[in-house]
Amino acid sequence: MFKFELYKKAKDSKARLGKIITDHGEIETPIFMPVGTRATVKTMASEELKKIGAQIILSNTYHLFLRPGSEIIKKAGGLHKFMHWDKPILTDSGGFQVFSLSDNRKITEEGVEFRSHIDGSKKFLSPEVSIEMQNILGSDIIMSFDECAPYPASYDYVEKSMQRTLRWAKRGKDFHKNSDHQALFGIIQGGMYKDLRKISAKEMVDMDFPGYSVGGLSVGEPKEIMNEILDYTTDFMPENKPRYLMGVGSPDYLFEAVERGIDMADCVLPTRIARNGSVITHRGKLVIRNAKYKEDFSPLDQECDCYVCRNYTRAYIRHLFNVDEILGPRLATIHNLYFLLNMMENIRESIRGDYFLEYKNDFYKKYGYN
Repeated sequence: MFKFELYKKAKDSKARLGKIITDHGEIETPIFMPVGTRATVKTMASEELKKIGAQIILSNTYHLFLRPGSEIIKKAGGLHKFMHWDKPILTDSGGFQVFSLSDNRKITEEGVEFRSHIDGSKKFLSPEVSIEMQNILGSDIIMSFDECAPYPASYDYVEKSMQRTLRWAKRGKDFHKNSDHQALFGIIQGGMYKDLRKISAKEMVDMDFPGYSVGGLSVGEPKEIMNEILDYTTDFMPENKPRYLMGVGSPDYLFEAVERGIDMADCVLPTRIARNGSVITHRGKLVIRNAKYKEDFSPLDQECDCYVCRNYTRAYIRHLFNVDEILGPRLATIHNLYFLLNMMENIRESIRGDYFLEYKNDFYKKYGYN
């Protein structure tokens, strides 16, 4: 059932307009995917996500592997039923979490032995274990098990890591048992080295995955380097398959990704900063806890028409945060996710109308980006 349709390419950039078709519905691209790490987008019910325009959400294989485990989700009838979400789901492989959350890990050709960040118990993930878990989850798009090299990292380290990721990708593809209903994406690695990115992209494309992800970016490198490597890498990715940039979610990074031909992106940023009392507005980021909003009875964002901005004031939301009421983070989360989903809808419209860069420049001026 998985299919990608490319409708239009922008005249002023690499931006693309398309559609992904899955068993659980269609996804208009370019799209931002809210992150539901542990089978929930924090503080949000499924019905609320649909109301604000979420077309697809992302869940995390590593966390679900640890809790509740594959058997519980299997008995529930898969991840869609378990979490009461009937639209598309993407699951990542768990690789990034293994490398970022576990200090005590042993990487071999077979896979990665690590200790759970929850209780310290020994665990093991390999391409086959990751794919098997994702097959049980039943997500519409699943990811190859890869090694995400840190930044900075030496050429030799990144080359060995990239080559291992290629071998793991082939093992995962060979093991994948549900290709009729789950699209397995290959992940392009290579760090900040262009020649390694080219090798990784070409060899991944030769394996003929239904879609491709750019991994190993937004891991601490300067924004200019990320944009340069991304712009270079997308030149080697097929036009007729979706392109996914992992781990970006600020407005500027989303614009830059779309400009360079990316169709899908995800990040915990909008929900994480919401829980800490920060909201995204057309005039930049706003820290609602600040005292200057104590008697500010305007909405979070005058130009936003989300449920929160239509019904609540800055003063009230600041009060909720200051007295530790859970409604505060909930309202901030609803607003932040709506803002990015609506922004992506406007981006799609700008590509359709041939004014993407004009829209980007206007957005940047208001937001305060240089």
